[in-house]
Amino acid sequence: MKGIAAARHPWPMGGHEMSKKILMLVGDFAEDYEVMVPFQALLAVGHTVHAVCPGKKAGEKIRTAIHDFEGDQTYSEKRGHDFALNASFDEVTPETYDALVIAGGRAPEYLRLNEKLLGVVRHFFKEDKPVAAICHGAQILTAAGVVKGRKVSAYPAVGPEVKLAGGEYANIAIDEAVVDGNLVTAPAWPAHPAWLAKFFEVLGTRVVHEEPAGVGH
Repeated sequence: MKGIAAARHPWPMGGHEMSKKILMLVGDFAEDYEVMVPFQALLAVGHTVHAVCPGKKAGEKIRTAIHDFEGDQTYSEKRGHDFALNASFDEVTPETYDALVIAGGRAPEYLRLNEKLLGVVRHFFKEDKPVAAICHGAQILTAAGVVKGRKVSAYPAVGPEVKLAGGEYANIAIDEAVVDGNLVTAPAWPAHPAWLAKFFEVLGTRVVHEEPAGVGH
């Protein structure tokens, strides 16, 4: 069987003593996989995840987009699933969260125009809390002014924005991720295994593989 263990951390916790309370920023036409996969994976290992979008309340939905890599000069885009939010952005108090996740896709293009959202992002960096961003999620980081002097991965087309904001753009393979302190970033959804594994490490979450009960030696 597989067991999950999470190390203690210095910030207030939500839910169970060993779990983290994680805020996730999403919006209309965020990338389908980059919303669904981290949201479900973090829940699966016992964390509490609140997915929010400015201008929307818990129970409302965002529309997602599927970005694929099919041999064109850039990604293709198709309509994705609807995703139901489980918390309201207007009720977010960043001090009560332990970590932040920022999904990619088209949503960051307009989410970065929301000043309250940028203030929320700055809180996590000021307090040095774990942050995971993927693909175009780096557009929110650059708009918040938090990448200066940091090594950041992103979808390659966002690389110039990272550099202009004073960050070091990590030009890594599409299925890799990079860690800079408590910041974990990756180019796109093919990096989910590496990105999530590194984020688990930063969170102090450990996946343990044990001998199934009842199996003799």
